[in-house]
Amino acid sequence: MNKILIQNLSLQYADGAESLRGINMEIREHAVTVLFGPAGGGKSTLLRCLNRLNDLTDVKASSGQILIDGENILDPKVDVVALRRKVGMVFARPVPLPLSIRENVIYGLEMAGEKRRSKLDEATERSLKLAAIWDEVKDRLDEPAVALSGGQQQRVCLARVLALQPEIILLDEPTSGLDPISTGKVEDALQELKKEFTVILVPHSVQQAARTADYAAFFLQGQLIEYGEGKSIFTTPKQKKTEDYVTGRFG
Repeated sequence: MNKILIQNLSLQYADGAESLRGINMEIREHAVTVLFGPAGGGKSTLLRCLNRLNDLTDVKASSGQILIDGENILDPKVDVVALRRKVGMVFARPVPLPLSIRENVIYGLEMAGEKRRSKLDEATERSLKLAAIWDEVKDRLDEPAVALSGGQQQRVCLARVLALQPEIILLDEPTSGLDPISTGKVEDALQELKKEFTVILVPHSVQQAARTADYAAFFLQGQLIEYGEGKSIFTTPKQKKTEDYVTGRFG
């Protein structure tokens, strides 16, 4: 079942850089879809289009549609705040708030008006379990989140997104600054999360892309070169440019 349908999406920044050119793709629900390729290919730009974060950048021109559950989210009439609850995002660098672990996780819920302690406690435990960090922090919930390791901070930031119960989770190189053990924990969490959510990941390496992808899309200079099941993209790609990239001939 397709969750997201991208049709003829193009975007050009004010400095003249053309970041996306005529992108067409269908993103399936309950799967990890990986967007990979060299820097500057348009991967992060596409990710930011999916929850309208590009509204905050200097975009000169854009065209096309992104349909989520049949609604074009690029329509000016769309409620962007509601969209960002539905489509949560985790960035490359963990940015815990200067609050306790518990307060970090429930921050968005409290901002949305949730005051019931039972609901907040339930959301805290559920989200930290989904982010694969509950066992590490369950006895430390009132300690500052900034005291955690980088890998733990990143999983708390993931839990903060999950507490709002989005339908889609975007991750932009979420393990780029983490050690291999922390990276493994985040990758393991993604495999569990896809059972409940639609996950879209910009990985920090081709190896991570191959390990995590149910579906993979190779981007080069703003164009979608190839898109398909992860296994086939990384073992028997159809396009020579994809093959050259995954075998390390460039990039």
